[in-house]
Amino acid sequence: MAPRRQYLFSTVATKVLIAIAGLSLVGFLCVHLAGNLLLYVGAPAFNAYSHVLISNPFIVPLELALLALFVLHVLEAVTMWWTDRAARPIAYQMTRSAGGRSRKSLASTTMIVTGPIVFVFVAVHVATMKYGPWYVADLHGTEARDLHRLVLETLRRPVWLAVYLPCLAAVGLHLWHGVSSAFESLGLHGPRLTPKVLVAGKALAVAIAAGFLSIPIWIFFFGGRS
Repeated sequence: MAPRRQYLFSTVATKVLIAIAGLSLVGFLCVHLAGNLLLYVGAPAFNAYSHVLISNPFIVPLELALLALFVLHVLEAVTMWWTDRAARPIAYQMTRSAGGRSRKSLASTTMIVTGPIVFVFVAVHVATMKYGPWYVADLHGTEARDLHRLVLETLRRPVWLAVYLPCLAAVGLHLWHGVSSAFESLGLHGPRLTPKVLVAGKALAVAIAAGFLSIPIWIFFFGGRS
């Protein structure tokens, strides 16, 4: 019984770490989406928002913290997936919800696939936007980076649309299972609470994915004109 008890404790601890890191990243996605939606308002608003971020002295520590959360989430998720494969009977029992029904779905079974897709996409996205061409814009006499121009130039290209759409869909699919699962890992589950957690998690996943997906579609098909 001792090895099994140790395994269960280790699994619970791992799930909690994954949940905390994952929900922290979801919080960042919500803030990031809110800023990106300023693209609909126009270049001055979006460039002003991006300039505040770029010129913030705390931006580097915040980026390092996000990177640490991201790496922690990935490493713990891979560790749990690998451990579950080595103890399949126990892992199967733990994938059931509080009501006794299996939580197995397309989103849950593809987490180990959508995860790496999201990882690669984030790296490509950061390399493209953060380290892409530096255009200059004038913000009421202040020289700032014209990130609005870079975003529009990038997402007007068919090849980038072909990259962004499936990758953002993978983000949505990952969140579809991940958000509600994270809440449950932190103790928000039970016969009455679990259905509400599932609905809230899926609604948040849809809202985030739809918000991000709307941007490249709008820019590619309508030119990003506000």
